[in-house]
Amino acid sequence: MTQSLKHVGPGSFAMVMGLAGLALAWRRAEPLMGPVAGTAALVLGGLAALLFVALGTAGALRWRRYPEAWADDLRHPVRHAFVAAIPISWILLVTVAFGQWGASPWLAAAWSLGCLAQAAVTLWVLARWWRGPATGHAGLTPVLIIPVVGNVLAPLAGVGLGFEAWSAAQFGVGLLLWPLVLALLFQRLVNHGLWPERLLATGFITVAPPAVVGLGVLQFGAGAVLAWMAWGMALAFLLLSATLLPRLKRQGFALPFWAMSFPIAAFAALTLRLQGGTLGVLALAVASVVVVGLALATLRAARAGTLWGPEPVATITPASS
Repeated sequence: MTQSLKHVGPGSFAMVMGLAGLALAWRRAEPLMGPVAGTAALVLGGLAALLFVALGTAGALRWRRYPEAWADDLRHPVRHAFVAAIPISWILLVTVAFGQWGASPWLAAAWSLGCLAQAAVTLWVLARWWRGPATGHAGLTPVLIIPVVGNVLAPLAGVGLGFEAWSAAQFGVGLLLWPLVLALLFQRLVNHGLWPERLLATGFITVAPPAVVGLGVLQFGAGAVLAWMAWGMALAFLLLSATLLPRLKRQGFALPFWAMSFPIAAFAALTLRLQGGTLGVLALAVASVVVVGLALATLRAARAGTLWGPEPVATITPASS
């Protein structure tokens, strides 16, 4: 157990993101499915909050007992970007709470704290880029999108909480960085091939920015046309990422598989917001199956003692012809 604690890094918060994202999707389904959807959203949000507390406690203990492990995460070309999953999880939990109980002073304070933390993490990640790539193309993976996603999440609760101007400003930062990161990723694909097999599932992260952007523009009162454009981009990345599934099936389950959860849940939430009929229900069903499957696999891995352990040495896999 002590050795497992050493490896409970910030990437573990992808589980919170997945559960909270699915809670938001079920909340979007409430006008269509009634109180059942609201109850599902409440249960999922509660589980996400409990997991956030558990992982936060484990992270604090890890910081105290294994400070070198945290230092390694912060220096790592890939793992450093997972730090953004912590404030993102916080923002998502605030958004879930806002959907459940509406605006309140304590939620406004919690949202402000999360957004400021996310802005700080984004600045820290950008400062690393400013200093120049110390590890070549090794750090160019979809994980770099995570700090971007946190910024475009701001308006989901921020507009309703009365922070429209700040939400728009932080949303704009995400809109600026998203195509830049995509350009870097495609440059890596062309010049060096796909990222390592262990991180293959992170390809689904590309679905998250357009899905959340679509939800964000609707919060600002933009027309549905812009949201449908974002939906189309999200669908394109979802179908592209789905081509990785045969290779993922050949792998044993690992924590990075949770990278699929939030993007698919965000896509379901946008679909339900735009089209609450068959298409929305289908997207919600897919997201629910994915998250439940990941949760069951996680429980099996935890019982087997294989959930957290030393990261294997990754090899770069060339792009297949």
